[in-house]
Amino acid sequence: MNLDGKHIIVTGAGAGIGLGIARACRAAGAEVTGFDVNVAGRDRLEALGARFMQVDVTDLDGFEAAISEAHSREGRLDGMVNNAGVTIKVPFLDMTRAQMETLWTVNQRSVLVGCQAAGRIMTGAGGGAIVNLSSVHARATNPGHEAYAATKAAIAAMTRAMAWSLGPQGVRVNAICPALVRTEIVDAAMQDPTLAAQFRRYNPEGTVTTVDEIGALAVFLLSDAGAALNGSEVMADRAMSALLDVFDVRRD
Repeated sequence: MNLDGKHIIVTGAGAGIGLGIARACRAAGAEVTGFDVNVAGRDRLEALGARFMQVDVTDLDGFEAAISEAHSREGRLDGMVNNAGVTIKVPFLDMTRAQMETLWTVNQRSVLVGCQAAGRIMTGAGGGAIVNLSSVHARATNPGHEAYAATKAAIAAMTRAMAWSLGPQGVRVNAICPALVRTEIVDAAMQDPTLAAQFRRYNPEGTVTTVDEIGALAVFLLSDAGAALNGSEVMADRAMSALLDVFDVRRD
């Protein structure tokens, strides 16, 4: 779980899961470059001792150039965490093509480009590790998330393929598939006791995963401790997707 001397890029690092991952990587000794489209994340990242770069991952050429710039500045790239993503939940028959395009560009195309750009650097430098943020929706989803679920399933599928594409050159590629996580938005929602109780019923432990717990998983996968894992999907859902007798908590 030691990342001393390593340089890690984290996308969507200014808040939520990305900030939790950046914090965990810094605590493990890594130099961290955090990409985020929102400048509000600068102070949070710099408070951790991380470097902030304003990057819009939907600008695929600009995103690739930012990865190259961060690599050149630090002189190395040991880990890439493709965390940036968006959620759009609308009734399936009402979803617009613009909404579909947003989901695919942010959640899938940017991850593909991030893996390719980082992979080119890492394969030329003897190896590294890539972590992609998928979702429990890649395995178990619900109405209104059709396009979102498809993007997260795509991340899981291409993670498996890239393990073989990049593995022979020493690059491991794995995915983390979280369920509900206590981001700033979820924490605010949980101030409502009814919602808090509902969220806690999503898993047998009756708790909600924290961003720091996801951060710890990312560090494990980026570190030598995770050397045996390649092409894996870590279901960080506290068994939410393991229930055979699926029920809708909204109707229970």
